[in-house]
Amino acid sequence: MGKNKLAKFAEIETFPHVFQVSSHCVREGNSFSMKGKWNQEFFGNDHPIVLELGCGKGEYTVNLAELYPDKNFIGVDIKGARLWTGAKDSLQKGMKNVAFLRTDIEMIAHFFAENEVSEIWLTFPDPQMKKTTKRLTATNFIKSYLQFLKPGGIIHLKTDSNFMFTYTCEMVKLNEFPVLFSNDDLYGSGLVDPILGIKTHYEKQWLERGLTIKYIKFIPQKDKELTEPEVEIEHDGYRSYGRNKTQHVNG
Repeated sequence: MGKNKLAKFAEIETFPHVFQVSSHCVREGNSFSMKGKWNQEFFGNDHPIVLELGCGKGEYTVNLAELYPDKNFIGVDIKGARLWTGAKDSLQKGMKNVAFLRTDIEMIAHFFAENEVSEIWLTFPDPQMKKTTKRLTATNFIKSYLQFLKPGGIIHLKTDSNFMFTYTCEMVKLNEFPVLFSNDDLYGSGLVDPILGIKTHYEKQWLERGLTIKYIKFIPQKDKELTEPEVEIEHDGYRSYGRNKTQHVNG
């Protein structure tokens, strides 16, 4: 492991707005002290909580927080050296509506109480074309999100992957989730929204390659049996840039 990465790990330990919890710790039955208390004990307000799962370097989380100061944002990723970038930036800017959680996304329901979260952003997740249960919009993940999403809570998916977008649209359609917006060419859709001004490092590279960005936001429904779509979807025919994974990493 490089000295630079070790230095980032050491520094991130000192950041007051970064929480690092190993999946092993959660699996052992240890409860997370901030669960159900994020607004009361950390943010000190009653503003809506928005998660970005697989936030990578955290620039999208930070930019959203700057754009929407009346909301609280928590970026979640397993890679501490990546999180360091957004955590450092938000700390230097003195931002009070940003936090980061370093943990395994598969354990996310252990960190938030029922009805504690208003929105979830999934920004360019690995489409996991061969592993449905690892896909962040698969029904097993949707069930997990519903444990802490408020009624009417929104899930946003922003992706360059046609496979991921098509799968998610099929899953949403099959389970009859209300769709608030959906387009397979976001920047050519005519949508007027300040959020379009926020682009991640990798998103800019994909756009430079001529790839279209797909976006869907929908409202998952509680208290119903969810069904996985059984549909053949053509795999993406290009190699993407680095992806965020949901792998188990404790170091």
